Amino acid sequence: MKITSPKINTPHRTANDEALRRCGIALEFRDRGDFDGAQEAVRSLWPGIGHRPVTTGMHPSVSAEVFLCVGILTGWIGSRNEIKEADAAARDLITESITYYESAGDFQKVAEAHTELAYCYWREGSFNEARILFSDALQKLTIKGNKRANALLGLSVVEWSTSRYAESLKLLTDNATLFKGITNRTLKGFYHTQLAMVLRKFVTPEKKAQQLRRIVSEYEEADRQFAVARNTIFRAMVKNNIGNVLLELSRFRDAHKYLDHARRLAVRLRDKVRTAQVDQTRAEVMIAQGRFKEAERVARSAAFRFERVGRKCLLAEALINRGIALARLGNTEEAEYTLRRCIEIAQQVGALSLAGIAALTLIEELDDLSPQTLAVACERANEWLADSQSPDLLRRMNAAAIKVLAKVQAGLIPKDADILSNKPLDFDQELLNSEHALIKNALAKVNGSLTRAASLLSMSYQKLAYIIETRHKDLLKERSPVHRRRPRNASRGED
Repeated sequence: MKITSPKINTPHRTANDEALRRCGIALEFRDRGDFDGAQEAVRSLWPGIGHRPVTTGMHPSVSAEVFLCVGILTGWIGSRNEIKEADAAARDLITESITYYESAGDFQKVAEAHTELAYCYWREGSFNEARILFSDALQKLTIKGNKRANALLGLSVVEWSTSRYAESLKLLTDNATLFKGITNRTLKGFYHTQLAMVLRKFVTPEKKAQQLRRIVSEYEEADRQFAVARNTIFRAMVKNNIGNVLLELSRFRDAHKYLDHARRLAVRLRDKVRTAQVDQTRAEVMIAQGRFKEAERVARSAAFRFERVGRKCLLAEALINRGIALARLGNTEEAEYTLRRCIEIAQQVGALSLAGIAALTLIEELDDLSPQTLAVACERANEWLADSQSPDLLRRMNAAAIKVLAKVQAGLIPKDADILSNKPLDFDQELLNSEHALIKNALAKVNGSLTRAASLLSMSYQKLAYIIETRHKDLLKERSPVHRRRPRNASRGED
């Protein structure tokens, strides 16, 4: 059916044609990581995040394309600009595009939109929802090409994010021919990046140097593909990841050089989330170097960025690094609270593998924990990491179990049968107790200033106020009085 509509701006192009052209240009900019260019391309259709696109008079199938395009851009631009509700807005826009596509009976486009919707869920840590949507899209996207490749990569990322590394790797290796034949250079680069990330989870001590060289070669191929695509921000992330691999080889100076380059690229593009990801890697390198004070400061800054934008999985990862740095500085109380908070956040979004790693880190880093807490942390880590396929994680879990068992055998856990079996520790209550003590201590240090206490605890003022109001009302009296500023034009009074 021929689409007709009123013409705009040009005597030769209809509103429908112009909208489709602009969406196509915007998505080309997206593939290059140029989100300012992408937003400018659709400026006449969409004022920006927080607004609905203008589709009056357009054919439903064109309206669907516009909603899908601005939904994709909303998720990416919102993440870059630290707009916390951007993913929710992106989901709404993409869902509306799906409604249009379904009414037109275009189920291939429905599947394409499901892929983009799944990426929204993945970014906010809702991995089960993302997996369902990616799998549903793949059932319909049967033609080998860029769209199927995009859905396969998304599903591989979800499996990687949930520590199902064998499943993630199988998706990549079974479809290697497809990825070799696709035309989209950004997707090709994404494929090599994801392959490197998965392969890293299978590194063994016996073949570590050889395996890491293979991983670096995959990242280098990803960088070549992104260079052809002119995608600067993804090149920044590849350099960040290479820096992380060099950390494993104890090549700290080289790692910092790659991270310096990655950070310059991310800052140049004003992408604060990517910049924080580089800072997080920097904190890991600093921890390995024994620079714990600097590592804590950098990890705290990264965590603050991730919390502002609502990237809870990235926040949890940053809190693990900060917890390690605090523990090695001897700040055991704050380290314990930080790692417990990580567990809470990871559980909220269903990222149980991250919760398990945080519980494991509690055992590894904090020797002064109560024996009861160590035992329960070990039990939870085993539960949450039961499906992990990482040799490194399995080694860490075994070492943690041996550590806890040694304390039991040494008689350091009284009435261990009651503790481990009949009277399990309430981990949630322990978190509340730890949280209460740390907030009270922070308020005392800053004479009750909520703003300064929030800064000490690496959270926003609003977040701390909410926690006190809903979970620790007895701490309201610890706050200093709020002093209202006098209006500038207020009378000073007479002498």
